[in-house]
Amino acid sequence: MPYEYDRLHIDGHWHRPADGGTAVLYSPADEQPFGTTPVAGPADVDAAVAAARRALRAPEWAGLRPDERAELLERFAEELAKNAEQRALLTTVQNGMPIGISVHSEGAAPIGLARYHAGLARTTPLEDRRPRFDGAGETVVLREPVGVVAVVVPWNFPQPLAMFKIAPALAAGCTVVVKPAEQTGLGALEIAAAAQRAGLPPGVLNVVTGGADLGRLLVAHPGVDKIAFTGSTPAGREVAEAAGRLMRPVTLHLGGRAAAIVLDDADLADTVRGLAAHALLDGGQACYLSTRILVPAHRHDELLDAVARYAAELPVGDPLDPATRIGPMVSRAHRDRVESYVAAGRAEGATLAAGGTRPEQDRGWYVRPAVFGAVSPSSRIAREEILGPVLALIPYSDLDTAVALANDSEYGLGGTVWTTDPERALDLARRLDTGSVGVNYYDVDLSAPYAGRGNSGLGHELGPEGLATYQRFKSVYFPNHGPDHVPNR
Repeated sequence: MPYEYDRLHIDGHWHRPADGGTAVLYSPADEQPFGTTPVAGPADVDAAVAAARRALRAPEWAGLRPDERAELLERFAEELAKNAEQRALLTTVQNGMPIGISVHSEGAAPIGLARYHAGLARTTPLEDRRPRFDGAGETVVLREPVGVVAVVVPWNFPQPLAMFKIAPALAAGCTVVVKPAEQTGLGALEIAAAAQRAGLPPGVLNVVTGGADLGRLLVAHPGVDKIAFTGSTPAGREVAEAAGRLMRPVTLHLGGRAAAIVLDDADLADTVRGLAAHALLDGGQACYLSTRILVPAHRHDELLDAVARYAAELPVGDPLDPATRIGPMVSRAHRDRVESYVAAGRAEGATLAAGGTRPEQDRGWYVRPAVFGAVSPSSRIAREEILGPVLALIPYSDLDTAVALANDSEYGLGGTVWTTDPERALDLARRLDTGSVGVNYYDVDLSAPYAGRGNSGLGHELGPEGLATYQRFKSVYFPNHGPDHVPNR
């Protein structure tokens, strides 16, 4: 098998798991074994956390100035660029992401994240001097690293979601233990290899691979100071409970069932092309995609026909083929779950206008994109997170109804507005109860906060706000006894 990995990255070295365990990986494209991944256990988690704690206080890391950490992050980015093609390929063979997507999201995005946070490390002051509110002195506010960070990430966009957390944690001076999803652990090991080549001190970035039980051990470990988690909402609740018991900060990036609002002035061709491409990105296997599509009732039929035609024409097949737009689902179980929602949509009376069936491939966990029309807002396919290629068109009578429908959700991660009037779009975005809104497209901005509301999560990632979640703030109060009462550094 071409992708045989049997070692974890702990304390700057490559170690076999304490019990020597490995697991076979199976391709979602043809269901055949293609590689192995190491399977860590409790002793490996203990070793990784202990290494991170030592590194947190070691002068080789703790003694660095912010600009020196920035230089390391820039070297990290350079090394990530050297294995970008390999890392993109690893994600494609592990989870079936079309290679045309993975070269950008898995190969290039981690590089950009490292570089962006290097810039933040250079420009974010570690001290802020403020006059007291009552004028009776000054306060110096210090920013300090929060400590050892446990990073747990899912299988759908494994490398950028890991770097959403690794990069700001390193920029803040923290140390990190990463537990990737068991389906996609190889990319995280390649990220660790790049960090080692860049010269990060031993123990600053550690990677342990394994299943959900390993993640539970890590987030409940007494040596961890902060948890950064991306995954399902039920799993996020478990993480939040563990963090609450141990009184530690937590960032949760969880599920979604985002709404697109198509306004009555939207251009049909542009909207269908942009909306369907966004909503079906990576086979719908992303939490922020606008898979609930709210359309004016008088335009429902024409939009349903157009979206169905577009979805039916998307090439489904080998994720290594650059022409493929829809690859396989990540696993047999996940394909079965998606198909169960297609069955539910039909049973609930929605109109299946396209897809929902398996293509002709003899092997692989494929399903054609399903497009439903005349969907009831109370139906399962309108309310529950599917994380697959199932689009639900819901008609609305007026704009107030559209806003109410969009906000009638337990989730609040993403959303889109489709219109030819930018000012109208901004006014509408202000009314939506969600963490982010795209106008005539959707793309996460590294320099702006990315957050969920409701059951979509807690806390922020990206931007200066995301960096701040990896810092602790300390206030030092000085009385006003003269012009030189506060010492200068």
